[in-house]
Parts: sequence; structure tokens; C-alpha cells
Amino acid sequence: MLRSGTVIRLHELQASGKSIREIMRETGHSRNTIRKYLRADGIPEPNPRKKRASKLDPYKSQLDQYLGRGIFNCEVLLRLLKDQGYSGGITIIKDYVKPNRPPKQAPAVQRYETPPGRQAQVDWKICEYVDLNGEVRKIPVFAMVLGYSRMTYMEFSKRCDIHSFLRCLMNALEYFGGVPKTMLTDQMKTVILGMGDDRKPRWHPLFEDFAAAIGMIPKVCRVRRPQTKGKVERSVQFIEQNFMPGRQFTDLGDLNRQVRQWCDEQNRRIHGTTGERPIDRLAHEALGQLPTPERWAKYRFEPRKVSRDGFVSYDGVRYGVPWRYSGREVKVREVNGHVEIYYEKQLIAQHEKIYRSRALVMCQNQYTNLSTSQGYAHPRPQGIQVPKHDVEVRSLDVYDRLMEVGA
Repeated sequence: MLRSGTVIRLHELQASGKSIREIMRETGHSRNTIRKYLRADGIPEPNPRKKRASKLDPYKSQLDQYLGRGIFNCEVLLRLLKDQGYSGGITIIKDYVKPNRPPKQAPAVQRYETPPGRQAQVDWKICEYVDLNGEVRKIPVFAMVLGYSRMTYMEFSKRCDIHSFLRCLMNALEYFGGVPKTMLTDQMKTVILGMGDDRKPRWHPLFEDFAAAIGMIPKVCRVRRPQTKGKVERSVQFIEQNFMPGRQFTDLGDLNRQVRQWCDEQNRRIHGTTGERPIDRLAHEALGQLPTPERWAKYRFEPRKVSRDGFVSYDGVRYGVPWRYSGREVKVREVNGHVEIYYEKQLIAQHEKIYRSRALVMCQNQYTNLSTSQGYAHPRPQGIQVPKHDVEVRSLDVYDRLMEVGA
């Protein structure tokens, strides 16, 4: 098809009295092309091609009904049409559905801003990384965000159990310097055992006791409504997409030092929504006072049993204790980079926190006097030897005489 400028020039050449042959020499176009454009009033429209019949034609009315009912999945439509005798493929269905498919859209939600000190949002996220052997590993990260200031705290952990959750939660509250009035979470199995007949959550007893002890009210968002706690949802997405990719670290301790520094930097940057630095808004959070260390110290302990060879397993590492506590129930807690092991209220061993899985950490004088005590912490019960007394030996005649006297 010739351009409009070329068509105009053809008409100008004809108006100047030039023949078709001369116009052919000047423009290089064929005789038939020149005649077609000179005879047409403007640019001639191409002749429409006859539309070929397709295998879908007999089923288009039924297909329109499915589309009207909101069925746009072409795999489903193919199955439904085949049940009615359709013998064509899925490509022609896709071509027909495409212009009729509504644009993707997320449901609208109401924006919710929390007053200072009112709410914190908490969540777990499973991140991936590549270890030194090139294998893809998974690691959970705890996230907590204050609703008003957007202050963020992140901590990686080896486990997602209740004890790890409470430890991370206490570390977060110490990082913020106070306790919010409420804590919003989804129905994570770490703290929620299920829903009761009254549709209220059945909290884990240890978490429920902890929340009551520090004066914080736990709340749960609706099922399949992650936008209810959108602040922490965006934070865990950000750490998955921006913090972890390409991240290099030696162990869990190194990774947590890096994420702590990352949180410090993020909390000192202008937030995209509030237009202020979270660290500046933190002063207006009006958080509740932190409990004394003695008040929540018990929530840092985890029960463990000492093995026969005198070791306690904690986060994949075996820490030694004096052999006399073998087989006994002890309590373990992690404080300031150290692992402390208690029997009742007595500290029996303290080790620097080791992050290398399957490591073995001996305790000083762990097996002292083990051989002399034959492995027993207390003396074993033994029989008592009775002193030997001499017994007088008499003749049997003596007993015969005594019997006669008695008779």
C-alpha cells in the first residue's frame, strides 16, 4: 500500500498532463498500481477477506454464556466444550476469550492508620539462601513492625517454635524500648492452637501467659486477609526481595548482625508512606514500660534433658554439662551471645553461642571423677555385712535329756 504522500504526487503528475508511462518512469511503480490509485478517491481500502469458518463457531453462543458467568479459565472452557462435542484446540479458545477477559484487579481495601502505641504487627517468613555446597536452604525470619512509627525489627532463627517466637519477641520489644497495647498476628500455629466453638482463638498457654505478664493484648486477623496486617507483610516481602538476594554470611550470628544493621538503616530513612523517619516517630509511640528482667526471665528458658554422656542439644549444637547431671531435666536460655544451662536455680554450665550445626562443645571438667564413681552421681545402695558370732556346739544327748525332763 502506498503512502498518502505518494498518492498525492501521483495525482499531481497526472494533473500536469503526464501520461501513465511517464509517471511509471518517474515513480518506479507499476502501471496497474498507478491506475488503481488514480481511479480511487484517495487511498483505496483493501478488499476484505472472507472469514474462514472455525470449529469454535457452533459453540460460541455457549462459550459466551460461560464468559458471562465469569468463567475465563481456558483449560476449564476447553473441558466444558469438549463435553458438548467440541473437537478443536485450546489456542482458538484463548484468542476468543482474550478480548473479553476483564483486567486483573485486586479488591479495594480501606486504609487503616493506628494511633501511637496502639498496635504492633508480627509475622514469620521463610527465606531461601544458597549454602557453601551450592544447595538451597530455608531459614525463618521473625518480623515485627510498630503500626504508627513503622519501626521494624527482624531476626533470623533456626526454628519457628513457641520458644524461638518468645525469644525474638522479647528481643524486638527491647529494641523498641517498650510494649505496645496490642499485637496483631495471623493464625500462625506458633501461638494459636486453633479456634474454639465461639470462633475465638485458642492461644498457646505459654504465649497467653507471657502476653498477660507484660500487659499486651494479642489479636488475630481474619483468615486469608493478609492486608489486615499489611505493614509487616510489606516488610517481610522487602527483606525477601531486597535483603536476602546475593547476601553473603558465615553463620546465623553473622546474618543476624547484618539484619540488625539493615534495620537500623531502614529505621533512619524517610518512610515512603509517612514521609518521616521511623526513629523520629518512635518518640511519639507512647509504648508501655518494659518489664523488669526478672519478670520475664522465665520465658527465655527452654526445657531439655541431659544425655547419658553429659550433653544438652540446643539449636543443633551439643553443649556439655558436668557428668553428674546426666539424664536430668535442665533449662536452657540464650543471653547476650551465650548459652546458659541451669539445674533448678543453679547455673551448671555456660558456653559461647555456636552456630555451626552438629558441633560438640565440651564443658570444663566435664568428666572429673567419672571413673572413680563408676558413672554414678550418688553412692549405689549396697548390702550390709553382719558380724559373725560363734555358736556353741553341743552333743545331741543334751537335747534328749531336756526332752525327758519336759515329759
